[in-house]
Amino acid sequence: MKIMGKAGQALRQVLESYNISQSQLAVGLGVERPIVFRWYHEKIDPTAETVAEIVKALNNINKLAANDFIQAYLGDLTFIKNQFISQDLPLSDQVNVTVLSQIFNNTTNSYKYLYFLSLLDIIKRRKFDTLSPISFQEIIVEMLANAWYPHKYFKLSFGTQDQIANKLDTLELEITEPILKFRDTDKKLLRNTINSQNIDDMINSINRYVSYRLIRPFFAQETRGLKDYDVNPTIINLANKQFDSKKPLYCFNAEDQKNCNAIILHPDWIHYLEENYTIVRGWVSWEWLNYMQQRNPSTPNVVNKLFMPQERDSLASQTKYWKTILEYRDIECIYSQVQLNKDDISLDHYLPWSFVAHDQLWNLIPTTQFVNSSKSNNLPSEKYFNSFVELQHIGLTIAYKNISKNQWLKYTESFVSELKVSQADDLLNLEILTNAYEITILSLISLATMQGFSPNWVYT
Repeated sequence: MKIMGKAGQALRQVLESYNISQSQLAVGLGVERPIVFRWYHEKIDPTAETVAEIVKALNNINKLAANDFIQAYLGDLTFIKNQFISQDLPLSDQVNVTVLSQIFNNTTNSYKYLYFLSLLDIIKRRKFDTLSPISFQEIIVEMLANAWYPHKYFKLSFGTQDQIANKLDTLELEITEPILKFRDTDKKLLRNTINSQNIDDMINSINRYVSYRLIRPFFAQETRGLKDYDVNPTIINLANKQFDSKKPLYCFNAEDQKNCNAIILHPDWIHYLEENYTIVRGWVSWEWLNYMQQRNPSTPNVVNKLFMPQERDSLASQTKYWKTILEYRDIECIYSQVQLNKDDISLDHYLPWSFVAHDQLWNLIPTTQFVNSSKSNNLPSEKYFNSFVELQHIGLTIAYKNISKNQWLKYTESFVSELKVSQADDLLNLEILTNAYEITILSLISLATMQGFSPNWVYT
């Protein structure tokens, strides 16, 4: 998902539409007006946490502005819960929304979140067709495709008892360049790749409970106190027989579990989901985020790792920064010791992008395209650490001397916030900078190693 710059665009659009001044928002946030000015003009982007604060501040000024800001910023992949706008799932005269809001209560694994998200993806792709059953196979394939990016690409944990990640690990998937470069529109290639394998046992295993237990809240009274082995057949019977009267989310295409291989969504629920798709998608995305953050408490930027990014951000500003440095000093690549040409550099994420999921300058250094490709998503050997910090110090020092103070402060905002130094000028002190990087980088490398990123990469 392309986040950089998008918050600024959304903010400008909303402030102009609702005639809210930058000063008014700054007061509401308790920040200096120049900070809002830089967001407004897309000079810097607020963090995900700050976006939540912006929503709260806008909500106090104008609830409609807060709504529009969320929609403009996040679109169909809303990650900010509607609690910031004092709004729950929209009620309906046709279906029981209160029960739907309970389907994730007491959830201890990823299945229900992925199942419901996958249903939303499927019915949207089908243009909310109300007639066709959805096979268990199609749902499970969609679930595995939705789980692939957070687990296999970003290496997030789904929890020690969760089997989705284990199922993905057993598949021998040939992942192509479009998938890795986020050019796989609608996960089509990924779904086809998963579907090409024999996953019958996986379908049976994953679907042993989730299809039936997801709609259990619709029959909470009828299934209370039942033995576990009686729950599934009871839910199948109730869903099928009370489909028109009680209107569960779906019923099944057979009367007994051994013959069930598809679900049939209730037409009234499909109509509700079509009318309120963005809000419902935002709600389940928020629930999914809460679940994953609890299982990855120290992992940076979980919010941007749950779904396939739509586009990688441009590194134009960061490249301009390092080209400016190279105009004033010859620099060698810290990995290959090759002297760098300012007109032919490639920016390396010292900690892999797939771990940090951002392009902030404090983690970027210049190298060659060949070295960058060779390093890929590996974690660098500790032997490069001092050279990395020294190169960052050189860049900061040269920039301080040769660009405007305002521009230097903009470039150094991520250094100050992420390295937790007191002020920008502290970055010019090599000892302070080294200590700050030691605290930040080394712990993150340990965490990334535990998550499965390959450590100790050395250029050869």
